Amino acid sequence: MKAIVYRDNGGPEVLELVDRDLPAPGPGEVRVRVAVSGVNPTDWKTRSGATNPMAFPELTPHLDGAGVVDAVGAGVDQGRVGQRVWLFMTTVGRPFGTAAEFTVVPADLAVPLPDGAGFDLGAALGVPAITAHRALTVAEDGPTRLRPGALEGKVVLAAGGAGAVGHAVIQLARWAGATVVSTVSGPEKARLATAAGAHHVVNYRGDDPAGQIRALAPDGVDIVAEVALGANLDLDLAVLRTGGTISTYANDGDKPVGLDVRQNMMLNTRYQFLVLYTVGARALAAGAEDVAAAVRDGALPVGGEHGLPLVRFPLARTDDAHRAVEAGVVGKVLVDISS
Repeated sequence: MKAIVYRDNGGPEVLELVDRDLPAPGPGEVRVRVAVSGVNPTDWKTRSGATNPMAFPELTPHLDGAGVVDAVGAGVDQGRVGQRVWLFMTTVGRPFGTAAEFTVVPADLAVPLPDGAGFDLGAALGVPAITAHRALTVAEDGPTRLRPGALEGKVVLAAGGAGAVGHAVIQLARWAGATVVSTVSGPEKARLATAAGAHHVVNYRGDDPAGQIRALAPDGVDIVAEVALGANLDLDLAVLRTGGTISTYANDGDKPVGLDVRQNMMLNTRYQFLVLYTVGARALAAGAEDVAAAVRDGALPVGGEHGLPLVRFPLARTDDAHRAVEAGVVGKVLVDISS
């Protein structure tokens, strides 16, 4: 089979297209013929060594993807063969990601994909959607699971709604019944956030963004899903309700975060820092189950008309796919593996 591998941390040039033997699924595992592989910022950061050193002599990248189960290991229902699935967190503690014609994963990381959902959608779920789910389910007085109506009466602020996680925050929050406000940096990203389903869009570079958000949510925002905490914290605190939650999954721009202790005490601010690598099996399973339910309801479409443009590369150009993600391309980067 064809696979992308790297043997040392470094730039995209360390990625190599090679031939490898077809892997066999072990007990509790499934083998998936990958159709589409999804690329996330964490994939290039892992490849570069920015997060962790090499854990294996050789690695195939990419946490997320979608395809068809073609073999199962001992203890797995044979009826899963032929099942269309989406994959998530495939390289955690394992050397086999989705940038290959076949990959082997624990059976619970291969989630059934409804007939009406394409492989592009499946490959775009994973890290962004489960991160968004976590961001929306950590408030002290909020739900721990998402379903229609779970966030009824809540106001969610999706910072950076044109990004992959911001896009998923908008869609999941709206599916769960929240009023969704998104902040963006310009008209094109405003169009994308609106297409994703945001009820209101505010340009944070414009005049008085805090006043605009407060006019939309006079009692304040219940949950902020934050992509750039250092840059946006002043705005977040200006619009947060007392007892509200700031869920931060990134700090784009790397601006240092400084806290006014008394201000946060008076607000009873709740901060939740999150990353999926250490969130725990229960949270991952809950996220996957709820995301799967949203997919069945048709609540998580992708593509430019739905606010998340798809940027495609063939397997042999996976290095260029990494360059695109690292450069901050708008949209979801996908690698086409097989038809």
